Amino acid sequence: MKNDIHPDYHMIEVKMTDGTTYQTRSTWGSEGDSMTLDIDPTSHPAWNGGSTRLMDAGGRVTKFKSKYAGLGF
Repeated sequence: MKNDIHPDYHMIEVKMTDGTTYQTRSTWGSEGDSMTLDIDPTSHPAWNGGSTRLMDAGGRVTKFKSKYAGLGF
C-alpha cells in the first residue's frame, strides 16, 4: 500500500436535531469540530414511519414546490 494516501481520522462531535450530541471518528473537518445535522434518523420520515414532517431549513423544499407548481404535483 502507498504511504500517506489515507484520510486523517479524528474525533468530532455530532449534534442531532433534538440537541443531543455524540462523539465519533470522522474524516470531516478537523479534530474537535462540531457537525450540526439538519436531518437525522430521529427526524427523517424514512426512519420513523413518516409521522413527522421535514424541516425546510434552507428553503429548498419551498423553492422546488414553487419551481414546479404548474406541473400538478
